[in-house]
Amino acid sequence: MNIILLGPPGAGKGTQAKRLVEERGMVQLSTGDMLREARTSGTAMGNKVAAIMDAGELVTDAIVIGLIEEKLQGDIGGGVIFDGFPRTLAQADALSEMLTRNGQTLDAVVAMEVNDHELIERITGRFTCAKCGAGYHDAFKLPAAEGVCDVCGGTEFTRRKDDNEESLQTRLTEYYKKTSPLIGYYHAKGQLAWVKGLGSMDDVAGDIAKVLDA
Repeated sequence: MNIILLGPPGAGKGTQAKRLVEERGMVQLSTGDMLREARTSGTAMGNKVAAIMDAGELVTDAIVIGLIEEKLQGDIGGGVIFDGFPRTLAQADALSEMLTRNGQTLDAVVAMEVNDHELIERITGRFTCAKCGAGYHDAFKLPAAEGVCDVCGGTEFTRRKDDNEESLQTRLTEYYKKTSPLIGYYHAKGQLAWVKGLGSMDDVAGDIAKVLDA
């Protein structure tokens, strides 16, 4: 089964993708990870990617599709989760053509629906232990002992620099600008399903499972 997870930054796509990998043996294909891997691989394609990235230029859709195609010809276990691709209608068309060329299908597109106000509250309040990376939140999950990590006892915590309302509003605007056409595209193909993205991790996972098992 091959699927796409759509959702704005902070909606929980990464968390849910990780669960699908663990529970269903799926393979998460992150375009960012694939590009970083390719540039250090020493292959012809990798050298091409490295030259483009080192020059500060954008990697073309054709190269990204080529990297995805290479991955799909390997061991993909229980199927693929496309992460960070497609982002545009042109990329969606290219992905469809590539899957058809390889005798594969796109089985579901899961869009994680969120309330922007709640999403901003969720993201701007999160922080992590600087020592072990355990996650916390100002409103939803504070350490049991103030200033002390529950997991490792560390006393230093960090926040991502872009986890602020202004930065997040910019990222959300960019996401909606690029993703709105994709929602219509996959809805027209009968492949789009919505799930509530801001419930508990277990509730969201359960809703995604219902879509995939339907």
